[in-house]
Amino acid sequence: MPNSATPTHCPYCALQCGMNLTPAPDGTVEVSERADFPVNRGALCGKGRTAPAVLSSRVRLTSPLVRSGGTLVPATWDEALDRIAEALSRTRSEHGPDACGVFGGGGLTNEKAYTLGKFARVVLGTSQIDYNGRFCMSSAAAGGMKAFGLDRGLPFPLEDIPKSGCVILVGSNLAETMPPSLRFFTELRENGGTLIVIDPRRTKTAEQADLHLMPRPGTDLALALGLLHLVVAEGLVDEEYVRERTAGWEDARAAAMAHWPEYVERITGVSVPQLRETVRLFCEPESAMVLTARGPEQQSKGTDTVSAWINLCLATGRAGRPFSGYGCLTGQGNGQGGREHGQKADQLPGYRKLDDPAARAHVAEVWGVDPDSLPGPGRSAYELLDALGTDIRSLLLMGSNPVVSAPHAAHVEERIKSLDFLAVCDVVLSETAALADVVLPVTQWAEETGTTTNLEGRVLLRRQAITPPDGIRSDLEVMHELADRLGVEKGFPTDPEEVFEELRRASAGGPADYSGITYRRLAEENGVFWPCPTEDTVVHPGTPRLFLDRFATPDGRARFVPVSHRAIAEEPDEEYPVLLTTGRVVAQYQSGAQTRRVDELNAAAPGPFVELHPRLAERLGAAEGDPVAVVSRRGRAVAPARITLGIRPDTVFMPFHWYGEGRANTLTNPALDPTSRMPEFKACAVRVETVER
Repeated sequence: MPNSATPTHCPYCALQCGMNLTPAPDGTVEVSERADFPVNRGALCGKGRTAPAVLSSRVRLTSPLVRSGGTLVPATWDEALDRIAEALSRTRSEHGPDACGVFGGGGLTNEKAYTLGKFARVVLGTSQIDYNGRFCMSSAAAGGMKAFGLDRGLPFPLEDIPKSGCVILVGSNLAETMPPSLRFFTELRENGGTLIVIDPRRTKTAEQADLHLMPRPGTDLALALGLLHLVVAEGLVDEEYVRERTAGWEDARAAAMAHWPEYVERITGVSVPQLRETVRLFCEPESAMVLTARGPEQQSKGTDTVSAWINLCLATGRAGRPFSGYGCLTGQGNGQGGREHGQKADQLPGYRKLDDPAARAHVAEVWGVDPDSLPGPGRSAYELLDALGTDIRSLLLMGSNPVVSAPHAAHVEERIKSLDFLAVCDVVLSETAALADVVLPVTQWAEETGTTTNLEGRVLLRRQAITPPDGIRSDLEVMHELADRLGVEKGFPTDPEEVFEELRRASAGGPADYSGITYRRLAEENGVFWPCPTEDTVVHPGTPRLFLDRFATPDGRARFVPVSHRAIAEEPDEEYPVLLTTGRVVAQYQSGAQTRRVDELNAAAPGPFVELHPRLAERLGAAEGDPVAVVSRRGRAVAPARITLGIRPDTVFMPFHWYGEGRANTLTNPALDPTSRMPEFKACAVRVETVER
């Protein structure tokens, strides 16, 4: 390929920042600013700037590996693919199709996610498919569907944030997780708007806030209900809006009125004056937003918590109006598109429901199969992982590292080890790939073309900038070859544009309708917002702003959902008196499988740590840098102490990017939200101990 700059997008978070890539004479790839993309306007974080480092053969996989005598050794592609096909075929024959599991990733392109869902249901005939995006925004998705009839991370573009009067940011440290997005919140304040941050830690994001609330982890639901109580008590409900654009208000109102301010203060630790100030700042301007992230969502009551925040927006008329609304800050690069098109256990392409006969008929026609041949809904992500080695005997895993990223990770690791067969497709030898029977090296972002859907619902074209090394194949080629070996010779093209054309047809008429989007159009525009249906006489412009005229419910009205506070699944007690919460740091990403291979990022964030308040450190006799052990009912993790006033005295924090003795997810609780099936990553009971070294 010529050594000219290729406009493309970052491989990491859901901002999908625009960048230019240029191959250098020495074989490396240079990243440069792409100021025309409105999401980041040229700005990049350290992860984006150093992303080409993972393209190096020094850190990436360059050959298929197969297990021989307990060791992974290089093999030919035919040998590796034959082994996978034989193992999956044997599992189906001996134990049935549902003994074959498929686990995907929120970093896969739309084309790969679509094909993986099709492969599971058409080739393997299994219902057992889910993906790590379940751990990202499934609670927000469930809450959005209940209230609005549609789930899209943000129902408006990021550029609307600075035009709002007030933003409540709940459980997001975007200054570290999505640094280029911070400019929108800085502009909000420069324009006279107010930023309220809700987080049990004094994060870099919280330092930018006009008001910072520090609730006890796991109490965001009570906090939202307390704010709605005050809205009602102080006569701030937008009665006309509620009457004309919503349904179910009386039941939601009654539920909120049981959460009076003093009661909420006892639960959350947020004072009544702070609650009142939050309501004042939120209700005074003409427009306001609530944005949630993993803090309130990664709880066993995450869906109800999201519903409570949406209820606050609806009661005050802050949804479906300019520069107002509820939104979710999606984390993973294609977490949005990954579930829209078939990786999720209960969904078909276009965000169709797998148990809807009309949806099954539509997609089956596109796929050329009998609707009755499609399996029903399967297990959610953690439940699927928990069934490995028992009901599920073989697993095909693409682009995920659950040995580090899943809750109760030591248990998940044991379940993976108990499989009859594990095949992994990845760009690096992750901790999970190291346990596999076959590992396939696949192309990555700069080496392939495909689409992703960012946190705004903006569908983007990520362009190939360089030629992949010899011996590397794409995930689409892998699924084509496996399908062929398993008796399905047609229906699995390797060209991403051909796959996208089929995806357009499969999504047509569904909630996430991509049928009016083409590669040519994406190449000419800075993304297209879904829904974007095909229209007979005009080109549909896409939908940057949802719900301005009506909500996506049968009658066009948003639904209040009555919810009440309940405790987290595991409250502190005498044996485990402290709460653990987890999160990310700016220099690492998710399980760290890629970023931990970049020297510059490792220098900035070389390993895990335990953040604790000076009072807790004094009780323990721990000094800065001392190794401390955090112990839960599920295991023990050890890391250096980092002592700070920026955390509650009853709480400790650990980042979750590392394997080994500092693996935070050894400790976390797999208790599941009853609706979203989201595990409770963000709050569990622990004790902290000093460690002799």
